[in-house]
Amino acid sequence: MRSAARIMRSVFSGLLSITLAVTPVLQAHAQRVTRADIEACKSQDEAEFQRAVADVTIYSLETSIASIDYKALVADEWRKGDVGAIIDTRVDIAIKEIRAETSWGALLKTLAYREEAQKLATDVAERVYRSDAVSKAIESLASNVGEAVGKRIEFAAKDASGPALQCLQAYLGPRYGTTVSSLVRDDAQKDFAVSADEGTAQVSPGTVLRQAGGGATGVAILIVRRQLANLARTVGQRIVGSILARLVSVVAGGVGLVLIAKDIWDFSKGVLPIIETEMKSEETKEKVREVLAETIAGQISAHVTQIGNASAERVVEVWRQFRRAHLKALELAERNQTFRNFLDTIAADRMGRLDEVVGLVLAEEGEQGIVNRLADGTLNEAVSRLPDSAIQIARATRSLETGLMWHGVAAADIDAVFEEGIYRETQPGTFTPHTLRRLIALDDRVAILRLAGLPAEARTSLLDLEPDALKGLARSLDKGELTELTGYLIGLGQAPREQVLRAVAKAPAKLKLLARARVRQAVLSSSDQSAAVEMMLRTDTGFSPSATWEDVQMVIDGRVSPILLVDRHPIALAAAAFALLLFIFMLRRLFTAPRRAASKNV
Repeated sequence: MRSAARIMRSVFSGLLSITLAVTPVLQAHAQRVTRADIEACKSQDEAEFQRAVADVTIYSLETSIASIDYKALVADEWRKGDVGAIIDTRVDIAIKEIRAETSWGALLKTLAYREEAQKLATDVAERVYRSDAVSKAIESLASNVGEAVGKRIEFAAKDASGPALQCLQAYLGPRYGTTVSSLVRDDAQKDFAVSADEGTAQVSPGTVLRQAGGGATGVAILIVRRQLANLARTVGQRIVGSILARLVSVVAGGVGLVLIAKDIWDFSKGVLPIIETEMKSEETKEKVREVLAETIAGQISAHVTQIGNASAERVVEVWRQFRRAHLKALELAERNQTFRNFLDTIAADRMGRLDEVVGLVLAEEGEQGIVNRLADGTLNEAVSRLPDSAIQIARATRSLETGLMWHGVAAADIDAVFEEGIYRETQPGTFTPHTLRRLIALDDRVAILRLAGLPAEARTSLLDLEPDALKGLARSLDKGELTELTGYLIGLGQAPREQVLRAVAKAPAKLKLLARARVRQAVLSSSDQSAAVEMMLRTDTGFSPSATWEDVQMVIDGRVSPILLVDRHPIALAAAAFALLLFIFMLRRLFTAPRRAASKNV
């Protein structure tokens, strides 16, 4: 337990030391970027803006990773993987194999000839460092170091986000205002996996679409890991090449030492004992660790620019995606200071609504419509307060004015106007809040839609009926028949209108008695419309001379159009006409017969 506690204290102390050492550097870096480079971000050219983002990002990355101790990382992973012991084992195996494969004479030559000694040293080194065991150990070491460096790069990318996002806001703020620059900043900082402040705005759907790992940090880590993976596959060859120079030099220079110490060394082994000692020496292993650290550091440093450029490209792409999603609004903000000021008052979650409203107004009223609606407050109302149903109506009719008018009439009932489809059948001006509520209260979609499509005056008259009677009437008559009914209602006075409504509501089939255009026109042209309506709606059982005479009398008195008499009593009139003709014929016979007799007497 005490040992573990000591280790934890050592680790904590080390981390604290690194933090204290790096923090002043990062603070100085942030001040330097703020003072020197942010102004370059205000360029009018997007390509220059991207270069400015790349510059501040690269500088921040370089400053952040400058404190990485690659030698310490390699040494730590070397110890964890016990790489030294693996190398020693492979040296023993290689020495044993070569001793078995090489004759005594050949080994003896390595003491006399430098070239033979170099050749033998090269053979041993390649067998050791190209063996599967050592290759896997080094690959594992490089992978673990890569993971640690990757985390540092990730933190470095986060450190770089501050200046990069400041650069972004410096570019966008003067053109589009604080709302747009803040929204794009929030999008970009999510790609850097940081949050600039609490309560970050939730950007509306359709602004920026992301894929996991596609952000600036994701790009950076992807590059780092790919390069370190390549390093793990190729570093073995670099290690062999690096240590051979030292190994060959030591072996060649050690021949004289061997001859002097012949009582210690066995001449039959040649320079193999020297090679074995040097391959296992701490100096050679330190050289291997140096090669690993230098190679990894070189790889990372060589790709800082690539990482910075990739991050800058992502920041600019975030802006481009935002601009594509909000193109019309941003174009207006660039040209119109009033609209830009208005844009700064819009909540983040209303940007999608703003885009749609701007598109509707531009299509219907042009840019001057935007200016006018800014002035009268209807643009702000549509963006900030108009219910979704009203906007959906505006979208369906391609008219913001229609959506606003329906909301003005319907108020709290606007959802029902949209859901029932009332807006498709008529215009909002044909309703009052009272008549619209009466219609919606029917709670019958078929009846509501049939009545909604009627002329306002006729619909108002129908709405005076009891709801159940009206619902039954609307369901019994199709739209054409309802239209015929309204033809009466529009031209009739109050009393005959109520007569028609009551009669048709009780027996919808009675509408057919009034349906023909000739009859409708005759009823409307009658001086006593109530009498005309009563005459047409009266139900007689068989022929009634008294009823017929009453109708004839009304025609004679001029109260009812004669056309109605023809339509109401066709058989009676036909019989009367026949009787009249017969009577005329009889009179004619009566007065013409004596004349014929007199002419014969003459």
